[in-house]
Amino acid sequence: MVLITESEPKSVATYEKLDAQSFDLRIIYTWILKHHSKLFYIQCDNAKQYLKSVIAKVPLIEAAGGLVKNDNGHYLFIYRHDKWDLPKGKIEKDEKVKVAAVREVEEECGITVNKLGGKICKTYHAYINKGEVVLKKTHWFAMKHKGEEKLKPQVEEGITDVRWFKPNLVGAITENTFPSIIDVLVKEELIEEKPAPLSE
Repeated sequence: MVLITESEPKSVATYEKLDAQSFDLRIIYTWILKHHSKLFYIQCDNAKQYLKSVIAKVPLIEAAGGLVKNDNGHYLFIYRHDKWDLPKGKIEKDEKVKVAAVREVEEECGITVNKLGGKICKTYHAYINKGEVVLKKTHWFAMKHKGEEKLKPQVEEGITDVRWFKPNLVGAITENTFPSIIDVLVKEELIEEKPAPLSE
């Protein structure tokens, strides 16, 4: 994970600093992957402006998804590619962000979203597609589901399980998920803080 910040992180001892001027996601991404258990940070004068400069150098894909809560107060997670995740997917051409978020949740989990709540946050994560580093920007929304619809994982999207988790068990997800998902859970106060990086 790379944190772009205007001030030194609180737990700075757990981070490694990267040089803001020489940082190029296309070049450094594979090196970061090899050090996946570490946290990195870039300190700059204007974090928003700096992020724009990073985005400008790589292809950007926009996606949308949701954190769904049911009548019992449980939260919906999917299991895809050996990781716990939240349902999300690419926004189609001319599709509104909120519409895409609901559509993706319903397609990936086989349920009906009964209420779309407010926007939680935006997250960014990088990956390699056809040998090229790509940045995905995901818009996250709070959602509600009523009833007892049977969960149905969208197998063709690599999803092998869909499951409701009680709030006190959501913390267990953090041991096998992505930093961007942890950001959503922290924002919604389902977990208190980001876990420390694993030692290599």
